Amino acid sequence: MRFNPLFLALCLALPGAVLAHDAPAGHDAAATTELDRIVVTATRTGRAVTDVPNTVDVIDRERMDETVVRDLKDLFRHEPGITVTSGFGRFGIGGIRIRGLDGNRVRVQTDGIPVSDAFSIGSFSNANRNFVDLDTLKRVEVVRGPASSLYGSDALGGIVSFTTRDPSDFLEAGRDAYFGFKLGYQGSQDGLFGGATVAVGGERWSGLASVGHRQGRETENQGDNRADGARRTAPNPQDRDGRSLLSKLVFSPSADQRFRLTVEGNEDRARTDLLSAKGLQPMTGATNLRVTGDDRQHRARVSFTHEMDALGAGFAESLDWQIYRQDSRTRQDTVEVRRTATGRNERREREFDFEQRRVGLQANAHAAFTTGSVAHALSYGIDVSRTRTSQGRDGRVINLDTGAVSDAMLPDVFPVRDFPLSTTTNAAAYLQDEIGFADGEVRLVPAVRVDHYRLRPQVDAIFAGDNPGVAVRGITETSVSPKLGVVWHFAPRWSLFGGYAHGFRSPPYNDVNIGFTNVQFNYTAIANPDLKPETSDGIETGLRFAGDVVHASLSGYYNRYDDFIESFRFVGFNPAGLMVYQSQNVADARIRGIELKAGVELGGLSSRMQGWSLRGSAAYARGENRSDDVPLDSVDPLTATAGIAYGRDDWGVELAGRFVGRKARASAPALYRQPGYGVADLFAHWDFAPGATVAVGVFNLADRRYSDAGDVPAVDADNLVLDRYTAPGRNVSMSVSFNW
Repeated sequence: MRFNPLFLALCLALPGAVLAHDAPAGHDAAATTELDRIVVTATRTGRAVTDVPNTVDVIDRERMDETVVRDLKDLFRHEPGITVTSGFGRFGIGGIRIRGLDGNRVRVQTDGIPVSDAFSIGSFSNANRNFVDLDTLKRVEVVRGPASSLYGSDALGGIVSFTTRDPSDFLEAGRDAYFGFKLGYQGSQDGLFGGATVAVGGERWSGLASVGHRQGRETENQGDNRADGARRTAPNPQDRDGRSLLSKLVFSPSADQRFRLTVEGNEDRARTDLLSAKGLQPMTGATNLRVTGDDRQHRARVSFTHEMDALGAGFAESLDWQIYRQDSRTRQDTVEVRRTATGRNERREREFDFEQRRVGLQANAHAAFTTGSVAHALSYGIDVSRTRTSQGRDGRVINLDTGAVSDAMLPDVFPVRDFPLSTTTNAAAYLQDEIGFADGEVRLVPAVRVDHYRLRPQVDAIFAGDNPGVAVRGITETSVSPKLGVVWHFAPRWSLFGGYAHGFRSPPYNDVNIGFTNVQFNYTAIANPDLKPETSDGIETGLRFAGDVVHASLSGYYNRYDDFIESFRFVGFNPAGLMVYQSQNVADARIRGIELKAGVELGGLSSRMQGWSLRGSAAYARGENRSDDVPLDSVDPLTATAGIAYGRDDWGVELAGRFVGRKARASAPALYRQPGYGVADLFAHWDFAPGATVAVGVFNLADRRYSDAGDVPAVDADNLVLDRYTAPGRNVSMSVSFNW
């Protein structure tokens, strides 16, 4: 199926042009549309979407519950331009991709605190960033495009901001206690989940405790080959288990001041029987008899926050600050029982460990003043953090015939580190002024942030033993990230927005100090102290209409990315004759695109259609690697969603469609290009008793065979196991919740 992006954009935008008129008498003009939602992440101040010069997505708690959201794929299922990647076999959900950039180039934060980095090396290690229990959230905001002017490094591609629940979200006026629990089933993983929340409070003190538990099996696909070995396309058997905790204690000495202590933890474990890895291994001649994986990850965060809404000081009218410590760890164990090409029976044990500890201080101040007829809303603050990162691999080979144990598992002699222990310190200050002209009809938003980044590696005995003679280097960088945005409300309900933003990403510790030497295979990797930050320059412009009945937003963007860091790039031979690899700044990329989001409340057109609504969105992008003159594989094809819903006070239903065009461009002619597809999902929710709600989602209603854009790796079109990467067939998820 071929999609014409202009035709699709016109189809979705046309209702906005036709229906852009005053609401009929009796229509509730106070009804909240997507563009009326208050967002904080885009400008660090509470603004309606119509008042920010960025493309921003908001997903609230109600929407997550109605669509039975259980993981990141569910969360962004109906958000074109945002893709959640995942892999076959073992590691599951990977990262979040925004406008063609993913991994550590997208900042993911919880309550303003960045989650840990992603890191992977080889087939037996993959530390992802999937550390948040979505049931603990009250809202998710996504800022698309570079946001370094407010958030610094790692916001090159955008921001995904999670905000957790507070006691005040449960304790309504006159209510001093709340208890609720939820039970549910996730069909794609044959999983069960449950959670309970308690909130209590008085005039000054309030508290919250929320616990969750989840368990399940492997994520289904539509692969039919269940044989052991490399030809297997069905998922590998897997057992999953996880739990989470969110607790908060809030002290409010006055109505405009709050102290908040937060303790949060999340952990997951997956045990996998890697049937697809069994059998003859052509590279070594060995035959794997059994391969298993045991993967565990956890994150713990403690933060203390102070908020003052009416400070009344000359330098600020409001102020908030927080200090925090966050620890995360990924531990992955792999066991192979095999028979070597020479007939020896052995057991191979591999251990991968990746840890980060981050401590930091954040402070933000806000002031409002006027100069003549011009209004200013000034925001400024600091962000200081120190992160200690360690990574290591260990292993052993046990000869099952003789009992001998060896730490040599070529090409490694364990233990090893792939980069030295690293401490990164980042100190930043930002300043933003929201300038209002013409009675607020024009808003000019200049902003700038200065980041000072310092990397200090530490060579320990493990790194030195594995990398004799390899010199490691520290790095110090200062980056300035400016931004200029504008919003013009040129007519009632209409506005134009746009601007320029500069983004950057500091050279990562693992690229600056890659370290290994393998004499047997004739190669070595060396540090590169001259790595420059990855940078971007982007422009975006758009048009919004925020009516009582119709809302629509159409935007276009162009981003240029320079000095992308390519790891393990071959640079020549050293005097000893070894091939030398080094991380280098090489890439020059361009990504441009157009995005549309619109909705119609049909009840505003006719009382006979009260309760009915339509919504739709689309994203089209095109990306090129200018260094090699090839398309960027990370840019998704044209994607669109459309839905029709009917809602009453106590129940509602929605039919939602997802449509993806054929992937027409790839970096190599032989690479597989996914065909286009369309998938329908059906949702329903019912408040069947006071404080009791059931929600049901039926996904892939027509049981289509397809693959999500973020799930297919760069493989040849004649690959025999493409069905490995197919999405689940028809499946059902549901939840039931009670509160009082």
